[in-house]
Amino acid sequence: MPAVLIAGGGLAGLSAAAALGSVGFQVDLFESRPFLGGRATSYPVPASSGEEPEIIDNCQHVLLRCCVNLLDFYERLGVADQIRFYREFYFIEPGGRVSVLRRGALPAPLHFAGSFLQLNCLSAGDKLAVARGLMALRRERTRRTDLDRISMLDWLLQKRQTPRAIDRFWRQVLVSAINEDLDRMAARHGFQVFWLGFLARSDAYEMGVPSVPLGELYSEGAWRHLSNVRFHLRCPVERIASDGFTVAGERRSADFYICALPFERLESAGLAEPQFEHSPITGVHLWFEREITDLPHATLLDGKMQWMFNKEGGRRVQLVVSASRDLAALSRKQILELALADVSRFFPRAHGAAPIKAHVVKEIRATFSAAPGTESRRPAADSGPPKVFLAGDWTRTGWPATMEGAVRSGYIAAEAVARAAGQPQGFLLPDIA
Repeated sequence: MPAVLIAGGGLAGLSAAAALGSVGFQVDLFESRPFLGGRATSYPVPASSGEEPEIIDNCQHVLLRCCVNLLDFYERLGVADQIRFYREFYFIEPGGRVSVLRRGALPAPLHFAGSFLQLNCLSAGDKLAVARGLMALRRERTRRTDLDRISMLDWLLQKRQTPRAIDRFWRQVLVSAINEDLDRMAARHGFQVFWLGFLARSDAYEMGVPSVPLGELYSEGAWRHLSNVRFHLRCPVERIASDGFTVAGERRSADFYICALPFERLESAGLAEPQFEHSPITGVHLWFEREITDLPHATLLDGKMQWMFNKEGGRRVQLVVSASRDLAALSRKQILELALADVSRFFPRAHGAAPIKAHVVKEIRATFSAAPGTESRRPAADSGPPKVFLAGDWTRTGWPATMEGAVRSGYIAAEAVARAAGQPQGFLLPDIA
C-alpha cells in the first residue's frame, strides 16, 4: 500500500491518519510536541509538593450532534462513548436567575418553541425579534448571495434585532461557536451554526462534552487497531516539499504528504502561507474548597466570562472567553480578578469562597478569524505542491474553525491522497441538511 507522511498531530492530521490507516495506507505522523491533539488537548498542571499533577484541557472544547464527521472520527478511535451529551442550555443572569432552553414535542424547526417562550432572560419583544430573525435566516440561507461579504451583525441589524436579543441570544451562541465577534464574523457562518445546530433537526443542538481529558481521546490505546499508523512525537517537520519532509535535518520520503500544520507555520516549512488573522480564546480554571454550582454548564449573560463548565462536582469550574482580544494584554492577575468577579455575580453559592488554585490559558492563535471575504482565500486540499495535500480548519472545509471543520479537512485531504494513489475512497460525511 502507498506510504503517507503527515505533518501535525492536531485533529486535522489525526483524522487524516485514521481515515487512510483504516483502508491500509502506511502512515507516519510527525508532531513537534510530546502529545497529540493540537489545540484540542490536555496537559498536566504542576501541583503542590507531594501531590500528583492535575490534568486539564487547554480550553473546553464541545461539539453538537450536527458535527457528524467529528463523531465519526471518535467512532473510528472507539472513544465515542466518552462524549456526554446534554439536552439543556442554561442561561444565567447576574444574580443567579437561570433560564433553560430544551427541545419539546414539536418537530423541527419548532422544537424549541415551548422553552423559548418561557425564557426569563428575554422580554416578549426580544423573543418576537429572535423568532422573526430565525424565520428570515431559514428563508434567506439559500437565496442571498452576499452572506460571505457582510458581517453577522450587519444582517442582525437589517432584521431589526433588539440590542438585548443580539447580546443575550445571538452573541452568546455564535461567538463561542465560531470564536469571533459578530461584527467580524461573516454572516454565512452564523447562518450555518443556526441552521445545522438549531433548526434543521430537533436533536442537532445537543451539546457533547468529553467526560475525560481531551488528550485521552487520542491516547495510544485508541490506535491499537491501526498498527499501520505510527506517531513520531517531539519531531517537528522543518521543511515540506514534493520529494519529502525534512525532520531533524534528515529527509523522509513517501508516496504522498499531508501538511496539517497551523497556517502561520506554512511559510517556515516552505509552503505558501494564507493571509488570515487570528482570533484568541482564553480559559480560566478555578478550584474551590466547596461546591459553587450544580449546573453542568451555563452561558453567562452580560458578563466578561462567556461560558462555565462544571468539571468536578462544582468544586472546579472552567470559564471560557472566545474572541478574547481585550484580554490578550491583561496579566494573569487581572484576568483572575475579572473571572472571580463574574463567579461572584452569577453563582450566589460562591460568595466568600476564595479559590484554592487557579490557572489561566491564553490561546492567542486559537483559530483563524472567519471574517467577511475570508472564505474565497481558504485553500483547497489539493492546492499544495505536487504530492503535497493541505489539511487544517483554515482550509476550504465548508465549516468555520471548529473541531468539526478540522476533521472535515483531514477527511478531505485523505480522499485527495486516495484519489492520487488510484484508490479512491469516501471518508467525508455530508451535513445533516
